[in-house]
Formats: sequence, structure tokens, C-alpha cells
Amino acid sequence: MEIVFQQVLNGLTLGGIYGLVALGLTLVYGILEVPNFAHGTFYMVGAFVAYLLMTRLGINYWVAMLGAAAALVVLSVLAERLVFYPLRDASLLHPMVAAIGLLLFLQAGAQAMWGADFHRMPTPYEGIVHVFGATASIQRLLIIVAAFVLMLALHLFLTRTRTGSSIIALAQDREGASLVGIDPARVSMLTFAISGVLVAVAATLFAPIALVYPTMGDLVVLKAFVIIILGGMGSVHGAIVGGLIIGFAEAFAAFYLSTDYKDVVAFLLLVAILSVRPQGLFGQGGH
Repeated sequence: MEIVFQQVLNGLTLGGIYGLVALGLTLVYGILEVPNFAHGTFYMVGAFVAYLLMTRLGINYWVAMLGAAAALVVLSVLAERLVFYPLRDASLLHPMVAAIGLLLFLQAGAQAMWGADFHRMPTPYEGIVHVFGATASIQRLLIIVAAFVLMLALHLFLTRTRTGSSIIALAQDREGASLVGIDPARVSMLTFAISGVLVAVAATLFAPIALVYPTMGDLVVLKAFVIIILGGMGSVHGAIVGGLIIGFAEAFAAFYLSTDYKDVVAFLLLVAILSVRPQGLFGQGGH
């Protein structure tokens, strides 16, 4: 039983991080209906900002997280204004190519500025705790708590506030939302800013138990795309549930099969579920 609970903790850790990254991705897709392939490099930039604030300036972990979130808000809004907004009326291919260009630009910039080496972010929480016979680092428990608190906060923001409702309304019916006075440009910038905060927090939470390097976001964003397709493109609930499914699947596959196959599991699950339910678990763009 302890072994099973150990994998549940591992699954919650991975699911929390994947869910946060996928939430930012699905919010942007819901507004623009464009897959932001550069989202993984935003994740990487967030990790590097937090890492540099902690190691070079000696800033507290939580303040560094806030600094990374602020930096990603600026980067995300600039990307929306300078890259995606000018292409809002173009065919789907144009913003997709622009997103890939932004991805390559940010990766090359990170490598030029910080090198291609692997870095480990320090954490103030190095202890180990025992929960129901399972062993977990305090950092992993912090990831679980912080990720799901943030998911709950986002859910409440989207469902209980006027601004959040405008995001959902624009994602569901852009023309109708515009007719009732919702400003698409303002909501689009806000959505990108929220997406930046989510991915910066995810990166800062996960970096202390992983590594920081220029291509660290590639596999994460691939799994985030799997999650939003699995949960239903544009679905907030689908991103959360999909993140948990992939997280648990990877954790149990790594233990019962091999760590060599854990990254393949996400894509196998995608094929299996979409063959039964092509629209994803939560339908087409449902919130």
C-alpha cells in the first residue's frame, strides 16, 4: 500500500506541474484558437529568471517566484502585442509559424546569454517527510499544494468574477462577446498575462527537483499539448483532469514498467482515448 501511495504522490506532483502549464496553453488557445508553440520556452525563461534571482542576487525563493511571474507577464504581453495580435486576421498557418519562430528565438537567446549547461536551482525546503508510509521531499509536497491552490484560484477567478467571465465569453463566442461590450484586445492581453504567471509558477516550483537549461520546456510543452487535446481543446477542466491523468500514468509507468518508457505513456494514452472519444474528455472547447 505504501508503494501505491508513493506513486500517487509522484503522480500528483507531475500532474500539478503539467496541469499549470496546460492551463496557460488552453486559455490562450481558447481566445486565439492558435496553439502557442513558444509556451515551453516561456516555461524555460521563468525557470531561468527565478534561478538567476536566487543564485546571483540572493533573493528569497518566493520573491524569486514573484519576479519570474512578473517577467513572464511582460514577456507574454509583448508576445501577444508584437507577434500574435498583428496576425489575428491571418490564416492559422501564419501565427503557428510565428510561434515557432518565437520559440527558436527565445531558446537561442537563452543559450547565448546563459549557456547550454545544466543548472540546479536551490530550494529552502530540503527536508524529507513520511506520509502514510511513503517518502516525499518538502519541495514535492509544496508543488502539490501550491499547484492545486493556484488551479482553484484560477477556477474561482474565471467563474466568480466579471473579468474571468469575459475571458470565458470571448473563448466561447468572440463575435457575441464583442457585441456586448467586451474588448477582445484587452482580454487577449490579460489571458496571455495569466498564462505567463501560471507557467512561471510551474517552472519555479519544479526546477528545484529538476534542472534548468535552454531546452527544458520542449518535452513539458509537448505533454501540455497532449493534455489539452486529451481534455478537449480550450477546456479548463479538461486541462486539469488531463494533467492528473498524464501525471498518474507516468508515475505508475515509471515504477511498474521502466523510467525509459514513462514519456511514451502520455502519447499512448492520447491515441487510446481519442480513438474512443475524438473530441477529448470534455468535448469541444467546453469550460
